[in-house]
Amino acid sequence: MSPAQLRHGHPKVQDLIGRTPLVALTRVASLKPGVRLLAKLESRNPGGSVKDRPAWGIVREALADGRLGPGKILLDATSGNTGIAYAMLGAALGFRVRLCVPAQASPERRAILNAYGAEVVLTDPLEGTNGAIREARRLAEEGGPEIFYADQYSNPANWRAHYDGTGVEILEQTGGEVTHFVAGLGTTGTLMGVGRRLERERPGVKLVAVQPDASFHGIEGLKHLPTSIVPAIYDPTVPDEQMGISTEEAQRTVRKLAREEGIFAGISSGAALAAALLVAGTIEEGAIVVVFPDGGERYASHGLWEGKP
Repeated sequence: MSPAQLRHGHPKVQDLIGRTPLVALTRVASLKPGVRLLAKLESRNPGGSVKDRPAWGIVREALADGRLGPGKILLDATSGNTGIAYAMLGAALGFRVRLCVPAQASPERRAILNAYGAEVVLTDPLEGTNGAIREARRLAEEGGPEIFYADQYSNPANWRAHYDGTGVEILEQTGGEVTHFVAGLGTTGTLMGVGRRLERERPGVKLVAVQPDASFHGIEGLKHLPTSIVPAIYDPTVPDEQMGISTEEAQRTVRKLAREEGIFAGISSGAALAAALLVAGTIEEGAIVVVFPDGGERYASHGLWEGKP
């Protein structure tokens, strides 16, 4: 807790964003003696996902310069988690939130958005986040001065939140000994921000980008970049390696994670972990940090955990 928070007694909800735990994974795979596998549990953020970080970064900047505030409407496209973070912050800080969301977003995510009072515009499920982005752009063009188009896919406050926050935490929590960083590509902000911070502080660190291996997939939150609208904040020179993971492998791995590590995570965490395990199999020593973006509660209706690991 910061000195300002201590002076006022108790933190506000936005003060709880970040400082998530880094935990060791010891049973999900047989690791070589010199290899450590560490998971950043972003479900421990108050809004339940890694997206609390960029959402608060975007909102904080917009509040500071007057683009957002009472009477304003934050507009954006989201697959769910960033929208939940926006909605949480809007409820806490007193601004309205309007979100374009692909209709295939899990019922749990949509229920949380409704709980926070967000206005949800459902878009064509076959167009995924591409369709949501196009609709948000259309609404932004038609909207009046009360609209603040947050545009998380293009807003540099997205990756800066990870550069100033997540990346610094990982360095502190590993004592600077991180050798590999693995993260999924959605808005790409996590990999861009953390990757740049680690490259600056830990030259030689390997950055691994994870995405679905096909355009039609079931890994909510991740983009297949070759067939998607590529986020403007994405720089293809940042990652050292790209890994494509199938939906089936992500599902198998996230079930294994729950049953062998006691960590109930979302399917994008399964994709990231599957990639991290491939990395672990290629090295003799090192500390691999993998980001688990959210918890499994948001996907309970998917039936992911009914199959065998």
